Amino acid sequence: MSASSSAQPPLGDVVARVSKLHPNKIDLTLDRMQRILARLDHPERKLPPVIHVAGTNGKGSTVAYLRAILEAAGLKVHAYTSPYLVRLNECVRLAGTLVGDDDLRDALLECERVNGGEPITEFEMKTAAAFLLFAKVPADVLLLEVGLGGRLDSTNVVEAPLACVITPIGIDHIEFLGNSLIQIAGEKAGIIKRGVPVITAEQLPEAQAVIEQRAKQMRSPLHAAGQDWHVSVERGRLVYQDERGLLDLAAPRLFGRHQFDNAGLAIATLRTQTLFRIDTAAYERGVTGAEWPARMQRLTSGRLVDRAPRDAEIWLDGGHNADGGRVAAAALGDLEERVSRPLVLIVGMMGTKDARGFLANFAGLTRHIIVVPIPETENAMPPDVLADAVRALGMRVEAASDVAAALQSLTRLAYEIPPRILIAGSLYLAGHVLAENGTLPG
Repeated sequence: MSASSSAQPPLGDVVARVSKLHPNKIDLTLDRMQRILARLDHPERKLPPVIHVAGTNGKGSTVAYLRAILEAAGLKVHAYTSPYLVRLNECVRLAGTLVGDDDLRDALLECERVNGGEPITEFEMKTAAAFLLFAKVPADVLLLEVGLGGRLDSTNVVEAPLACVITPIGIDHIEFLGNSLIQIAGEKAGIIKRGVPVITAEQLPEAQAVIEQRAKQMRSPLHAAGQDWHVSVERGRLVYQDERGLLDLAAPRLFGRHQFDNAGLAIATLRTQTLFRIDTAAYERGVTGAEWPARMQRLTSGRLVDRAPRDAEIWLDGGHNADGGRVAAAALGDLEERVSRPLVLIVGMMGTKDARGFLANFAGLTRHIIVVPIPETENAMPPDVLADAVRALGMRVEAASDVAAALQSLTRLAYEIPPRILIAGSLYLAGHVLAENGTLPG
């Protein structure tokens, strides 16, 4: 990798410039991606073996488990994930290390040069830059997370991945993927390649049928949760079973019952391949060591935590759709069974999301919700609109100018037991919270 020149513009300036090359933030097609990759001499054909991950919920956590297990087995792992929470660098991990500003800037500048000012989305430019970096730095495997959908996503240019993984599919991004589960599943299943193993989480029947049909068309071996492999919680441990045998592992560090399912999906994926040998010890170290910020993440210190009532329990989750709300609510239910506390939700959402579908999951857990804006974010849902959705569910709601003010307002209430606080509704809000709290993802 070339050293940085002091004459080069800062990374932020380059990102701001390339973000203006297309009038829309999202425009799903592969044409522009194929054009720029050809001009870059096809870095997507020079990548290490690729595990491609699509789905609605759990993609990032599944990638985190895959990376942790593979690294525990002594392998060098690239990873491409999105969106980032605080810094763009979070999206690109080179052989285990987050990409530096200089290398990322230089890759974006090269993409900008060969693009020649033609229309291209910011995500396409970021993905092309990531491929350029992945092709230059040696690694054993690349974990490639779909940005949006699958069939027309910028990542869907790898012709023969090692495996295709599909996490749970739900209703989300209907303005781009369709307003039915069948349509959305069709877009997600678009990553399936001929003859490449497909590993799926448990799906709703309509989505599973679409995946099965696509796998059959592509003659791709299908390994489905609940059919070909199983994961369960027994005595607080993760028990995984498939035709090769049983693994009895310690519980994931990431909190929530759904994390057992995400870890199981990662294990099933790695047990379908024969390229790498992974022993039981690596599976256990990976499952217990995986980290993924803003997914039921406990915040124990920081500037925002200091604004909350003393001894309050603060959790952060980026869930933003009905299914994301369901798993967060289930996790809170588990916490309530262990130690009962009054629950308060601090929520900010994007304007395109189904606020009632998300919030309905918490109706039986709390009646106290504080709505906040998402700072410096286009198309964020106005707090008064979000408050109307809360009221429609018969829940108590108030508004605050920001998360800090919401936390501060709770100090004026006389709690017999310090409250449990969940900050949720958007990854954009989660990123803002991490930055404000001084908790940078690494």
